[in-house]
Amino acid sequence: MTNSIGEIADAKAIFIIGSNTSETHPVISYRVREAVRKGAVLIVADPRVTEMAKLADYHLRLRPGTDVALLNGLMHIIIAEDLLDVDFIEKRTEGFEKLKEKVAEYTPERVAEITGVAVSDLRAAARAYATAENAAILYTMGITQHTTGTDNVLSVANLAMLTGNVGKPSSGVNPLRGQNNVQGACDMGGLPNVFTGYQRVGDPQVQEKFAQAWGVPLSDKPGLTVTKAMNAIHEGKIKGMLIMGENLVLSEANANHAAEALEKLEFLVVQDIFMTETAAYADVVLPAAAYAEKLGTYTNTERRVQLSYPAVPPPGEARPDWEILVDLANRLGFNWSYSGPEAIFNEMASLTPSYAGMSYQRLAENRSLQWPCPDKDHPGTPYLHVGKFSRGLGQFTPVDYKPPAELPDEEYPFVLSTGRHLFHYHTGTMTRRSAPLEQHRPEELVEIHPEDAARLGLEEGDRARISSRRGEVVAKVTLTERVKPGHVFMTFHYREAAANLLTNDAFCPVATTPELKVCAVNVEKAD
Repeated sequence: MTNSIGEIADAKAIFIIGSNTSETHPVISYRVREAVRKGAVLIVADPRVTEMAKLADYHLRLRPGTDVALLNGLMHIIIAEDLLDVDFIEKRTEGFEKLKEKVAEYTPERVAEITGVAVSDLRAAARAYATAENAAILYTMGITQHTTGTDNVLSVANLAMLTGNVGKPSSGVNPLRGQNNVQGACDMGGLPNVFTGYQRVGDPQVQEKFAQAWGVPLSDKPGLTVTKAMNAIHEGKIKGMLIMGENLVLSEANANHAAEALEKLEFLVVQDIFMTETAAYADVVLPAAAYAEKLGTYTNTERRVQLSYPAVPPPGEARPDWEILVDLANRLGFNWSYSGPEAIFNEMASLTPSYAGMSYQRLAENRSLQWPCPDKDHPGTPYLHVGKFSRGLGQFTPVDYKPPAELPDEEYPFVLSTGRHLFHYHTGTMTRRSAPLEQHRPEELVEIHPEDAARLGLEEGDRARISSRRGEVVAKVTLTERVKPGHVFMTFHYREAAANLLTNDAFCPVATTPELKVCAVNVEKAD
C-alpha cells in the first residue's frame, strides 16, 4: 500500500475495484465504513453485489475481466471534463500525451458496451473520484488474477496520477494483501526475480553485494513463478521441489495440472503446519511451527513490520522454519551458523535499504515500523512518493482493453469467478479445523442467478455439476441476485468442491498470475 490503513477513514472518496473488502479484509472495511460515515463518496467496481457494493454511492457492476476498459473510460471522462490535476501531471509525471491519446478511444458509450456499466454511472463515478480533495484506490486479486493483471494495475496507477492522488495522506494506490505475511515474504525476496527489498537479481551491483555478503557466486537469471514451475515439471526440467506453507493442490489454477505435476516429481518435500492436500503427495513432510509458536517479524499490507513472540512451544517434532532451513542447508554442504531469527533479520537489514533502520530492539520499543526506514533515527514512512517517485517522474503507461483468455460459448455458456467468503480462509487448511467456523459454512454454495436456475431446473439447495475444459465439481446451489444472469461464483475453500479444478491457468505474460477470476463453465443439475 502506498498509504496506511488508518488514513482510509479520512479519505473524501474511496474507489474499491476487484475487492470484496467486507469479507476478505473485514478490519480494513471498518475504516471504509468510518470514512462513509464522515461523508466520503464510495465507488465500488465489482460484478457481484457485495456488502461494500450495497454501501456504495456508485456500484459499477462491470462484466468480469473488463477492468481496463472501465478505468480507461473513467480517465476519458476526467480528461474530457477537465477534472485532471494539471499541476501534478506537469511537475510529477511523464507520458501524459500518450495516455490521453489512448483513453480518447474509450468513450463512455464504447465503455458501456464493453463493461455493461451505464454511461450515467460512469460519468458520476469519474466526477466523484476526480473532484475529491483526496481519493484512495483499494484493490485486491480481482484486479491481478487475470491474463491482463499487469495492465489492470498500470491502469489503476494511471488513474491515481491523473488526479494527483499520490504522495499525500488518505489517497494513493493500495493493494490489500491476500494473506497475513504476503508483503513480508515479497519484501524478503520471496519472488523469483529479486533479492530482499525488490533488488533485482540482474543488477550487477546488487548481485555483487549479496555474493560478497554470502560468500558464494550468484546467478543473474530470475527463477520461476509457481505457474511456470508447474509447467517446467511437466516438461521434465524440474525433478525435485520443496514447498513451504502452500497448498497448491487446491489454490493453483487448473488444479489437476498442478497435482499431475507433483506426481511427476522424483522427490517432493512439503514443510507445513498441517497435513494438507499437497502434503499428501510428498515423499517427506517436515512439520513446521505455527505463527504463535515462533519468534519473528511480519510485514503487513501497509508495510508495517511487527515483532511477534511465541505464545506456546511448537508441538511434537514441529520446528520454526528458519531452524529447518538452516539444518537442511548444512546437510547440503553449506556452513550456516545463524543463532536465531534476530541474527537473520540483522543480516537482511544490512543488505536491504528499505529495512536498514530496523532492529528487533527498535521494533520492540516502537511496537512497529513502516518501511522505508533507511536509518536507525528514521521514524518509518506512513505514505510513499512524497515530492517524487522512486524513479523520479511517474510514468503514465497507456494500455488497451483485451478480453479474458476464455469467454463463454455454446458448450460452456457461463462465466465463473472465484473468491473467498467471511468464514473461511484460502484453502481452509486452518479455518476448516475450527468447529464454529465450519458450523457457519460447512460446504460450498455456488451462487447462481434465479433466472438461470429456473431455466436449468435448479432450486435452492440442489446439487449442481459445474464443469469446464479442465475438470468438474459438484456443489450445493444457492439462488441469489448477487450475481448477474450468466455469471456464477464459487469460493476455493472446500476440497469437496475444489473450484480450482475448473479455473484457467492461462496467465499474465508479465506477472504470470493465472486468470482465476474468469473462465467458461457449464452448469447442470447433478444426478
